Amino acid sequence: MGEVVLEMKNIVKDFPGVRALDDVNFEARAGEVLALVGENGAGKSTLMKVLSGVWPYPTYEGDIYIKGKLCRFRNTREAEAAKVAIIYQELNLIPGLTVAENIFLDRQFCSVVGIVNWGKVFSEAQSLLNQLGIKGVKPTDKVGELTVGKQQMVEIAKALSKSAEILVFDEPTSALTDKEVDALFATIRQLKEKGVCMTYISHKMDELQLIADRVAVLRDGKTIGEVTPMNEITMDEIINRMVGRDIKDMFPKMEGKRGEKVLEVAELHLKHPTIPGKKLLNKVSFAAHKGEILGISGLMGSGRSELVSSIFGAYRSGVSGEIRLHGKKLKIKRPKDAIDNGIALVTEDRKALGLVLGQSVLNNMTIGSLETVAQQWGIINKAKERNLAWDYISKLNIKTPGLDVAVDTLSGGNQQKVIVAKWLNTSPKVLFLDEPTRGIDIGAKVEIYNLLNKLVDEGVTVIMISSELPEIMGMCHRILVMCEGEIAAELDEREATKELIMEYGTGSKKKGE
Repeated sequence: MGEVVLEMKNIVKDFPGVRALDDVNFEARAGEVLALVGENGAGKSTLMKVLSGVWPYPTYEGDIYIKGKLCRFRNTREAEAAKVAIIYQELNLIPGLTVAENIFLDRQFCSVVGIVNWGKVFSEAQSLLNQLGIKGVKPTDKVGELTVGKQQMVEIAKALSKSAEILVFDEPTSALTDKEVDALFATIRQLKEKGVCMTYISHKMDELQLIADRVAVLRDGKTIGEVTPMNEITMDEIINRMVGRDIKDMFPKMEGKRGEKVLEVAELHLKHPTIPGKKLLNKVSFAAHKGEILGISGLMGSGRSELVSSIFGAYRSGVSGEIRLHGKKLKIKRPKDAIDNGIALVTEDRKALGLVLGQSVLNNMTIGSLETVAQQWGIINKAKERNLAWDYISKLNIKTPGLDVAVDTLSGGNQQKVIVAKWLNTSPKVLFLDEPTRGIDIGAKVEIYNLLNKLVDEGVTVIMISSELPEIMGMCHRILVMCEGEIAAELDEREATKELIMEYGTGSKKKGE
């Protein structure tokens, strides 16, 4: 590892009623990947926003030094000029423009009379793609037609086009396939060799061992311990620093007691909305029982989310098959039909589909069940509504300053709990959870797992989709493995292994083999 490139000294950042960063000290070096970890709300993103000028000087206290020079950025452009770039979890690209246009969006190559030299734009973009070894992406490709993994590579190319020497990755693999993760890591290793200073924020502990050189931990806005080489610290020690306690039972699976069939799905089909003759789901049949957590595994694009969305009534057309609840055949044409029959869905994308971000915690928790707190003529009983919300805040241990704060001010884990509370208010018989712990910290994950066990114990049928095999194997009593729109295997918890799930999920092993 090379010289110290970045130093952040005694950083303090306050929001109304909250100290988000409390005397944080942080340094990163050339040619290294420094992991920055901590629970949601620990201050990681706030620290990086101070670095990138999103929170400009003097809205914070402390000093930032880049290569020994004091920097006080008043906006993001000044940070970019100092060769700082951040690749956020929500990618900052324009889907309708080409790869080249996105890379050079604010720096078009123009003649003196303002005419864009498109030849140079595309050739420079191709040069950057070549430097990064990015295959399968052309400068003329529309960004919206690329996979999330390839879009992320475009973001990296965009950062390097500005000669970034300090590069921050914020949860870069949350929506990537295993192959895309491998490609990303190969690119990061290449950037290390070029001396780029990188900070890597992630909740995925297994990734840190693969890609990080050192690790820094934040907890409650404070630096915890020294920055430590990865080969000198265990995962348990990192987790202990993050949460301030040992988490011995990461996956507190309860004993499965399979009872009656609750949900039955038979011969479910889903036509592709734009490609004639193609199916997103084909002959999908399964049953879910009381007393168990049913897991659904498979690669991205295997049909997992399409399956639960179809059952929930999210597709207005192209769905056929039979759905039964407690033996009664259901007609679900829209989500309200599913909700009325006691089916709830915690969606994969909590910000786009699970929450109304500009609204309060209260409104988000009760929006799906207003009839339970309504009086005559549909007038909301405000006292009853607030009491109901506070009850769930207590039950789910939701950390919020109050009911009236905007839900997007909460940490990811607490936002997820608000969504769960919203659906519990509907008294569901079947609860689907699509990637319920994506992007949330270790402590919040364990709280979600304990909540699932409690729901099963109370008689709710829980069906969970997850891309994380340790999570699926650690919490589920049966596992459905999907591949190319079909159920490739149904595995009991006693026979399921990572290797077997991957063999069925990739199609290398066929159903019945």
